[in-house]
Amino acid sequence: MSLITALRIPERRFFLNRCSAVRYFGLFSSSSLLFLVAIVLPLIFLGCFNPFAPELDEDFDLSNLITEQQSPEEVLSNFRTAYTLKDSLLYSDVIDESFIFEFFDPGQQATGGLTTWGRDVDLQTTGRLLREFDVVDLVWLNTLFEESQGPFERRFVRFNLSLFGSDFNFILTGTAIFTFKLDEEDDKWRIVRWKDESDL
Repeated sequence: MSLITALRIPERRFFLNRCSAVRYFGLFSSSSLLFLVAIVLPLIFLGCFNPFAPELDEDFDLSNLITEQQSPEEVLSNFRTAYTLKDSLLYSDVIDESFIFEFFDPGQQATGGLTTWGRDVDLQTTGRLLREFDVVDLVWLNTLFEESQGPFERRFVRFNLSLFGSDFNFILTGTAIFTFKLDEEDDKWRIVRWKDESDL
């Protein structure tokens, strides 16, 4: 039973109300009460210390991880951060309202075929992916080519995606062609098309 569940059951509360505290502490002498406090208080405070958890750097600024998406490179940085932090809200800002995901589906027809879906389906599938695995690690390996034309830029990118969960672990290497578009309203770049070229 979790502590929260235990605290919600009235007959199993761990905290004493004022009346019972007065009756309880009235049973002890001042020296035994002092001894009890000297033993119990350090145990309570030590219970909050975890020697295996790294200390948080108070100077660490999370905003350094999230970019303003002023270039396709910054979009890919936010994409990686969204996957690593499992942040579907950040991911939703990486893809454009007109976003299309395209991939080859070997199960379609007799010889397979291209399948596409839009932004809403992609947000749902990405949300499920991020919830399913405990650790999601995305690494952009290299850009094989890039081309620009007006407010659009295309990049052919290789990546590693590591997914670690309680039931399954996957390490994938793939390639993708991303088409980025500069949004004139907020001056942010976003992905409008993601064509998965991976051989799985």
